[in-house]
Amino acid sequence: MNQRIKRIRELFGYAWQLLRQDGPGPMLRRAAGFFRRRFLGKKARYLPKKAVLEAQRNHPLPGAPVISICVPLYNTPENFLRQLLDSLAAQTSPAWQLCLADASDEAHARVGEIVRAVQKADGKGRIAYVKIENKGIAANTNAAAALATGEYMALADHDDILAPHAVWTVQQAILRTGAEFLYSDEALFRTSPRRPITGHFKPDYAPDYLLACNYICHLAVMKKSLYDAVGGERSLCDGAQDHDLFLRVLEQIEPDKICHIPHVLYYWRVHAGSTSGGVEAKPYVSAAARTALEEHLARTGRKGRVEPGLFPSTYRVVWQLDESPLVSILIPNKDHTEDLEKCLASVYGKTEYPNFEVIVIENNSTDPATFAYYEQLESSRPNCRVVRYEGGFNFSAINNFGRRFAKGEYLLLLNNDVKVLNGGWLTEMVSQTAQPGVGACGAMLYYPDDTVQHAGIITGLGGYAGHSHKYRPRGTSGYMFRMATVQDFSACTAACLLVRASVYDALNGLDEGYAVAFNDVDFCLRIRRAGWRIVWTPYAELYHYESKSRGLDEKDKEKKARFTGEQKRLTDRFTRAALIADPYYNPSLTLDREDFSESADLRNLQEEPMPH
Repeated sequence: MNQRIKRIRELFGYAWQLLRQDGPGPMLRRAAGFFRRRFLGKKARYLPKKAVLEAQRNHPLPGAPVISICVPLYNTPENFLRQLLDSLAAQTSPAWQLCLADASDEAHARVGEIVRAVQKADGKGRIAYVKIENKGIAANTNAAAALATGEYMALADHDDILAPHAVWTVQQAILRTGAEFLYSDEALFRTSPRRPITGHFKPDYAPDYLLACNYICHLAVMKKSLYDAVGGERSLCDGAQDHDLFLRVLEQIEPDKICHIPHVLYYWRVHAGSTSGGVEAKPYVSAAARTALEEHLARTGRKGRVEPGLFPSTYRVVWQLDESPLVSILIPNKDHTEDLEKCLASVYGKTEYPNFEVIVIENNSTDPATFAYYEQLESSRPNCRVVRYEGGFNFSAINNFGRRFAKGEYLLLLNNDVKVLNGGWLTEMVSQTAQPGVGACGAMLYYPDDTVQHAGIITGLGGYAGHSHKYRPRGTSGYMFRMATVQDFSACTAACLLVRASVYDALNGLDEGYAVAFNDVDFCLRIRRAGWRIVWTPYAELYHYESKSRGLDEKDKEKKARFTGEQKRLTDRFTRAALIADPYYNPSLTLDREDFSESADLRNLQEEPMPH
């Protein structure tokens, strides 16, 4: 089926499902939001309403810590500087300090004159200023940080702007969570933050993603004591000094002390020479980032080699494997020997990983040719055997049955309708799953037309779960490089999923209450609930012929009823609210499509946070 037509059908199907389940009200609100976003412009769409800002001004937060915003200045254009200073003056919380270290040359003495005039006009001692010799971005930032007296400090660039509710919102989050490191979403703009180009809507703390790129960026806020404890920023990493700082600070605290604030609190100006316009403007950034990552690995005792990623400003850690533990590849099969042979030929013909066995799980084949194929299979493929499952079709039960025969330290759940594309796929998946805290790893799967079938699973899409970047062209970077970097997800498809055998057993395998759908989503969510991470990698690539061995559920009443029951099982176990709140997605991104496009409903940005 043409993928565009298929996507339109899926969207209409979701719309009908939303109408049936939630009624016409939510459907009309979605439609109205879509209309506003598409046809009525995008002005100030990330800013709270005036009533919200006024309420914040009228409700100071008792016990809120002072936030020191530290900014290195260097030959700052006057209009940029004034916009920065105005954005601090407009803060809805008065509990802030602005720390400015000015390394401008003699030709830009106007920078200091402007700051001193604003200091005097403020009259509250909230603006600290020092004139320094230019020693580079890290040293200059440290000079600004030395002026900080607040319990927490934030980093900002001299050509950017803080949203008016930035300080208030950070303080509220600190009081609510006790976090020691916080970061917010951000937006890009050219002339005015009321006309943003696009938003950067980030996931909650994602350690594997942070190894691949500095997705945290702005606004980053941390305890001043943490900054001081790690020695501040390092000139060694100028150009990637913030990425280096974040890695060193986050090594010192537990994940529950890290807070992502899903509000646009920072506006990043796009202009010539700004890193926001791409690292081509500052080519030394890549070398500095690789140094930061290499030293992070050394400090944390992890063995790996840092390489350039698939796109500029992304990186890949090639983990060192000191041994090659056995991987048991479990492949369910019913007839379709042509598909199975294509799969096995690619596994045996391309896989560079040296230690694996294949267990084909025969389930209810009827074609005599299938059994003739099985007879020659075990003799023609090394470490390959066929075991017979005799129950009715149940994907979970079939894999659980196959697991009984597996000897490997790792189990690879693999569909019979996939084809391996790159030789290092299994080595990559094993090395990722072997990392501390990782329970399972998923792969990049493409449709035969070289569009993405699976690049991780996001819960809540379509009401339940959907595939990241579905139908995106192969070879593109995706949203914020999320199609091109190793990263954390809530779930990955069991069409190609590597899991520690010990984790599989501890969770009693796949839940056999899911005969066809959502078994992988449920399994991965249970893995995460048990304290493990799910990692997805773009460096393991396979074609997936999308379940050619079974029909589409919506064409059969019995299958449709089963699918509905499995949806209910998923929501009963995890709740719809929890599914929609995927920590590796963002509430400002759409739940209607898999393309990471901005939501048509941004009420969470415009109506929150309110005093409470």
